[in-house]
Amino acid sequence: MARLLGQWHSLPGRHRSPDYAALAAAVRGLLADGRLPLGVRLPAERELAEALGVSRTTVTAAYRNLRETGHLTSRRGAGSWTTLPNGHRVASSGLWTPDDDMDMIDLGVAASAAPVELVPAARAAADDLPRFLGSAGYHPSGLRELREAVAAAYTARGVATSAEQILVTSGTQQALDLVLRLSVPAGAPVLVESPTYPNALAALAARRARISTHGLDATTGWDGELLLAALRQTRPRLAYVIPEFQNPTGHLMPAALRERLVAAAHATGTELVVDESFVDLPLDGAEMPPPVAVYDRHSRVVSIGGMSKAYWGGLRIGWVRASAPLVQRLAALRVGVDMASPVLEQLVAVHLLAQSETIVAARRKQLAFRRDALIGALREHLPEWRCFVPGGGVTLWAELDGPISSALSRAAEDVGVRLAPGPRFGLDGTLERFVRLPFTLAADDLTEAIRRIASVRHDLDRAARPAWRTPAVIA
Repeated sequence: MARLLGQWHSLPGRHRSPDYAALAAAVRGLLADGRLPLGVRLPAERELAEALGVSRTTVTAAYRNLRETGHLTSRRGAGSWTTLPNGHRVASSGLWTPDDDMDMIDLGVAASAAPVELVPAARAAADDLPRFLGSAGYHPSGLRELREAVAAAYTARGVATSAEQILVTSGTQQALDLVLRLSVPAGAPVLVESPTYPNALAALAARRARISTHGLDATTGWDGELLLAALRQTRPRLAYVIPEFQNPTGHLMPAALRERLVAAAHATGTELVVDESFVDLPLDGAEMPPPVAVYDRHSRVVSIGGMSKAYWGGLRIGWVRASAPLVQRLAALRVGVDMASPVLEQLVAVHLLAQSETIVAARRKQLAFRRDALIGALREHLPEWRCFVPGGGVTLWAELDGPISSALSRAAEDVGVRLAPGPRFGLDGTLERFVRLPFTLAADDLTEAIRRIASVRHDLDRAARPAWRTPAVIA
């Protein structure tokens, strides 16, 4: 808890606040961005006071403040647990959101609205549905025609793939979860990038993995020698990487490093999980490097992907590409989780993938325009911030002019902007100098959001509002 709170007593904007109010605000910030989940028992007052180096009176007053705002429930002799305040609901990400947040400009979600082709595809899928109504409707590995379509896409990218090597899942997150359930026993060492996708960290924490990290440079991305050295030194059971327009930094892993990474994973006995969520979204016409699986000769690479980023997040279709025996084991495991993905959604996916060239081309053009609008707004309103301009994907990783990410995200809520602060993408409260900015909203909304953020940034050092802030929903 002390590590998560970090330098809570020296955050911008709290110098006018009593220590107990600042501490309560810091705890609410952890609750808001998901680093502190619901139903977690907080440390005893005396223990937390000792860990933070403050008086027990300060912690007691902070806990009382949290109880008054509905974020903590206490029972004498039993302890205190985090709770959901009145007027809030649990969003699909597992984080909190207010019931009346419809007017918020949400920069926490890195996903686009549905393409116009979705409704016709759904109608065509409904026409196909009668073919499947005579059976129970459970297809743990996925519909054959969808698996063939996904396999054909991999083959077109240079990786010979059969339908037997594809498992259809309910989104990319479930694909990752199933692989972790099968491959990562409690306490197993795992290597991830830093920063990385927050929900991947949450899935690894749920497996009680021992997580080590390889830090990406905000400007240059991976240091190949350090990444390979980390593999050799830690010899992790599993390594999770996002080589195509890495979430959140936007970097693209070069082909030479991909080949060396697979070879190192084989030498260390590491299963390499490659998240290809953004592989369809190069925005500047550059030639894409070969898929990581091209270099796999020993079934060490498990590729996961889905339709959330290039198509629509509401279409919960993902997949795993692996060796046929591993896919069979994952399908058997999957039966105990949710039986199978919905037949109708899989049929919709088949029709959308048949139009992939048209749909994805339009999405790329849309995202490129919005990316450029976001960069232009940053240069105009926040020129002191720095960011690498990604050649694809959906996010910018902005380096701020100070370690203020959490404080800025709370202040931005007051002007109707929801942010994903940097610490959500790492471990133990690091990355306070960064914030992720997706460019999936309309250009006008992005420009207005940056204008509002700039207005609170310039006042942040003088602000003092240790109050509850609604959460950033990260996707």
